Amino acid sequence: MRKIITFLGVIALLVSCKQEVIDKPEQLIERDVMVDIMYDLSILEAMKYQNPTTLDTFKINPREYILKKYKIDSLQFAKNNVYYAADYKGYKLMFEKVTKRLDDNKTKIDSLINFEKKKKKPALPEIKKETVITNDTTKLN
Repeated sequence: MRKIITFLGVIALLVSCKQEVIDKPEQLIERDVMVDIMYDLSILEAMKYQNPTTLDTFKINPREYILKKYKIDSLQFAKNNVYYAADYKGYKLMFEKVTKRLDDNKTKIDSLINFEKKKKKPALPEIKKETVITNDTTKLN
């Protein structure tokens, strides 16, 4: 019985002493800004694969664009990404925020597209009641 209690005590001690595996980067990007970066990267990567000519036309490299937009370098981004990824639950929450934001924007865009389609939908032309069919042509009286 003593061995079991000692064993459980050691296990509880090891579990309670959580040590960070990854050191905090010197230039830590805030979590919300990191979510914004991940969102923008998602949008640009989707554009790259859905319509590659769009980015090629404007000669935009998604990663370089994001780095310039947020005034960070690739090493800083990589270190921050690894740091946040080390906390699985926190990283998952970040991705859920990105996914929710993408879904919300998709819903807004879909509603705008439907609104524009309804607005541009032409009225049906009026058809006269009598039609005379002659060979291959139809004449309206």
